[in-house]
Amino acid sequence: MADTANTADYRRLLVQGVPLMDVRAPVEFARGALPGARNVPLMVDDEREYVGKRYKDEGQQAAIALGHQLVSGDTRTARIEAWAAFARANPGGCLYCFRGGLRSQIVQQWLREEAGIAYPRVIGGYKGMRTFLLDTLEAAARECDWLVVGGLTGSGKTELLAALGPGAVDLEGHARHRGSSFGARATAQPAQIDFENGLAVDLLRQREPGRRVLAVEDEGRFIGSRDVPQSLYARMQASPLVWIDEPFEARVERVLRDYVVGLEAEFVAALGSPAGFDAYAGRLRQALAQIERRLGGDRHARLSGLLEQALASQQRDGVVDQHRLWIAALLTDYYDPMYAYQQARREQAQDGSRVVFRGERAAVLAYLRERVAA
Repeated sequence: MADTANTADYRRLLVQGVPLMDVRAPVEFARGALPGARNVPLMVDDEREYVGKRYKDEGQQAAIALGHQLVSGDTRTARIEAWAAFARANPGGCLYCFRGGLRSQIVQQWLREEAGIAYPRVIGGYKGMRTFLLDTLEAAARECDWLVVGGLTGSGKTELLAALGPGAVDLEGHARHRGSSFGARATAQPAQIDFENGLAVDLLRQREPGRRVLAVEDEGRFIGSRDVPQSLYARMQASPLVWIDEPFEARVERVLRDYVVGLEAEFVAALGSPAGFDAYAGRLRQALAQIERRLGGDRHARLSGLLEQALASQQRDGVVDQHRLWIAALLTDYYDPMYAYQQARREQAQDGSRVVFRGERAAVLAYLRERVAA
């Protein structure tokens, strides 16, 4: 395999999606990683912990000696084989550790000497790329012109952004959450750092061809338990709003499709049946319980009764029709008034409406396409 120079060209690595081998310990990788990177560590967690303690007590040379002792013999052979397999499968890739220092250099050396593979490392490592991505987020928030897509619950804002394609930034997709109390998915949300890194890479690629106008869904400060970066959130609150007018019946059907039919399918795919249905039903009950205080006891009890009837019908007969009853009541009694109140407060604070365009879905999509392409 031909030798390739080490690199600090973070933009190229991330825009092009260069395969990345992360040789940090699994615990470091779990705290935050780069999109698509694969963890093939030099040391596993307990080995890293032992070496770190030795470094603290006796210094670098003693720590290096312990590391070579721990990763030796069959363990060393197995790890070199794993790195070599990645390198052969991804000849255009790079490897990195935390700072691009000793660990990645050791992996490079062992690969070259034991497997005959010269594989480049990322200078500055994960820390350098993470800093670059944070700067990318700040620059995009500051420099781009943002269009915020709003609409009442069930208007299909995420769906419209997907139809827009290039120029659309799907915050909920990056957060793996639909944004409301009912927005949790069957799969867990990414770590906060992974959410930020994935979003930053998306923005980097969106801006690469010179695109300046970006569209994003109107979101709160948090999407589930993930925190929208402060600079981006502040910019969104001050940006023009494009409003989708969607009939109530269509909104009910969309909520039914996404939060009932789609959510059950996610859980069944993940857990099988009947465990998947039980987990899905539990998630809906939990979501309703989370807003009990804001609903009030009587409304919560009524909605809970409707939900239980719908779940029983769905489980018994496979019919979802009864879910429309609690969905319609929840939109009418809770989400629509809450959204109207929030909009009124924002408009009052900004001394006027931010809405620059409103209309049905097709008209909104046409407006966004014209603006994003400009």
